[in-house]
Amino acid sequence: MAQRTNLLPNKTSALVCCALMMITFLAGCTNSIIDSNVELDNRRWSYRNHIANSFEIKESSTPYNIYFKLRVTANYKYSNIFILAHFKDGNKVVTRRYQYKLAKNDGEWLGSGSGNVFSYTLPMLTNYRFAHNGKFTIEIEQNMRDNPLLEVSDAGILIENAE
Repeated sequence: MAQRTNLLPNKTSALVCCALMMITFLAGCTNSIIDSNVELDNRRWSYRNHIANSFEIKESSTPYNIYFKLRVTANYKYSNIFILAHFKDGNKVVTRRYQYKLAKNDGEWLGSGSGNVFSYTLPMLTNYRFAHNGKFTIEIEQNMRDNPLLEVSDAGILIENAE
């Protein structure tokens, strides 16, 4: 008589299989090309300290949203920030200046707060289509009068597929 085998996996195998399927599903759902934050030493952002991120575009026909990410402390003394964004495509560089409002006129911060730190995700380009597939770099530099700019804890870039 042939031995009968159990075709149903044990509970541990089922849980592992379910967890792997969830991880695969969640990893496939992410639509960001890059999501970075660079911590700034002693919350001081110098002109020379550019936040640079390189990435590859594989589908230039797809529209993307590009955001500037920023965290400041409640001791940041301005209600706005100016930055320069250098968009690099090989040897070609396009520089754009952005101004972002960080607080209302009464001093209330516009970002989402967590204790003494306020976070912002600020649009730079929306529904943007890259001219071609390939490698690109975006460098962000602070463009305020103060050097270093105090109470900026970190800055970064988020690039995601536009929906």
